[in-house]
Amino acid sequence: MKKTAMLIGLAAVLGFSSNAQAIDWNWKGDIRYRYQSQLKADQDDVDDHSKDRHRIRVRFGVSPWINEELSAGLQLSSGGTDPVSRNETLGDNFAADGIVLNQAYIDYHPMFLDGDVNFILGKREAKSTLTVIDDLVWDGDVTLEGITVQYGKDAKGKEKSGLCAIAGYYLVDEANWDGEYKGTSPYLLAAQLSYKGTVSDLGYQVGASYYNYVNLGHADDKSAYYDAYSEEMDYDIVELFGNVSGKVSSLPWKLYGQFAQNFADTDEHTYLDDDASTAYLVGLKLGKAKKPGQMEASVEYFNLGASSVNPYLTDSDRGDLTAQEVVGGDEKWLTNVEGFKVGAKYQLIQNMQLGMTYFNTGYADAPEGTDSDWRGHMLQADAVVKF
Repeated sequence: MKKTAMLIGLAAVLGFSSNAQAIDWNWKGDIRYRYQSQLKADQDDVDDHSKDRHRIRVRFGVSPWINEELSAGLQLSSGGTDPVSRNETLGDNFAADGIVLNQAYIDYHPMFLDGDVNFILGKREAKSTLTVIDDLVWDGDVTLEGITVQYGKDAKGKEKSGLCAIAGYYLVDEANWDGEYKGTSPYLLAAQLSYKGTVSDLGYQVGASYYNYVNLGHADDKSAYYDAYSEEMDYDIVELFGNVSGKVSSLPWKLYGQFAQNFADTDEHTYLDDDASTAYLVGLKLGKAKKPGQMEASVEYFNLGASSVNPYLTDSDRGDLTAQEVVGGDEKWLTNVEGFKVGAKYQLIQNMQLGMTYFNTGYADAPEGTDSDWRGHMLQADAVVKF
């Protein structure tokens, strides 16, 4: 009895209470091992024609439900400072790999608004912050930084049925410094409206987004962004998106699509091209690999004009096959690309999934002096464990 009283007293001194004990911590993580083989040239006389890599991605975090009005999130991950990749490539003489802060946010959902509105402060993954159908605008690893107001999403970032409205203010970079600040810091304004519902046996979701990048020419270190952020570039993007889903017999299916156009002024920003300002993606998914023994397959076609979306934040896998390899361009220019992606997943056992993805890509508009028929090929084989 004395030992119990002493432990209770010690807990009180250290600041623990029954309230703290009641927090639902919600620990979550995943580990992915990937073998990636990338064809660098479609030429029979090239000896070293493939770039093969073994890579890992690790994410581990907690999203505590503190009380009915307050939750938060913290996640650590592998990878460096690249905003579109949390992969760590193996093969550095067994050196230790780094861990970075991937997410850190506060979510306040006041009860005077019935808990239906989330005020989010900090750094959170794009797909939980915004309504994201696929990776035309946002790579799956992007974590936005700033302030978000959500209506129609739960605290875990999942859309509820009905109306969803989101507004956000996100910091892109600090203002350029050369003895004094040169202009206002670059930032992104985002707004979305979408609706999720059902008709008969079909589920559907439709929506629109507006992304306005402001003051990109004031970025502190333009060289880090390969001229994607400069006085000559701007992104004033309208996105339309949607999906429809159902079942054929017991087989789930989903048809989805995105369309985006950059309406920035090409007269004012000379790196932009009106004829290359649109991007679109359409895809079909069959099955759902959720329980052991289940499979799913998907196919999608994409086409991204060079001036359509932010080339530093769209999906990194498909763009890596073109400009970087053919004309020696900057590897972060992930637009001016078209092609298709085919994937399959198999739920091997509970919490473990195997997957295979194939990319076939080319130029949306081949630069002068390059082969317009050139195609890039990449194969990814994944083993993923979630816990």
